[in-house]
Amino acid sequence: MSAIENKKLLEHIFEQMAAGNTSALSDAMADDFRWVFPGDWSWSGTWEPKAVVLKGLLRPLMAQFTEYRLAADFVIAAEDRVVVQARSHAITTRGDRYDQTYCLLFRVTDGQLTEVVEHCDTALVERVLERIAV
Repeated sequence: MSAIENKKLLEHIFEQMAAGNTSALSDAMADDFRWVFPGDWSWSGTWEPKAVVLKGLLRPLMAQFTEYRLAADFVIAAEDRVVVQARSHAITTRGDRYDQTYCLLFRVTDGQLTEVVEHCDTALVERVLERIAV
């Protein structure tokens, strides 16, 4: 796929998530998908493949929210890489606001997501969310 097609794919995924369809992201993941939190903090690490991402990361993470919306501010694509700046508007099960800003670097292969490297406000994560085991 071209960079333009990859960009359209991510724009569509984030439009769906902004409307509350959080499965739009997982539906687009390849079976060998990898999720990376870089750096040196409690969530740093890599989850792979898709089955582990879903069971070990996304399901426990999303269980911490009563409400979660994620919308893209902008999307930039070059070759097989797509960068998305996005913002969440969310409330945890404890009633805490979780209004996060993300910089997400996706890799797209043959119309499927194969990797995301997530950069976010780590202090907000540490303060508001329960840690997910790596």
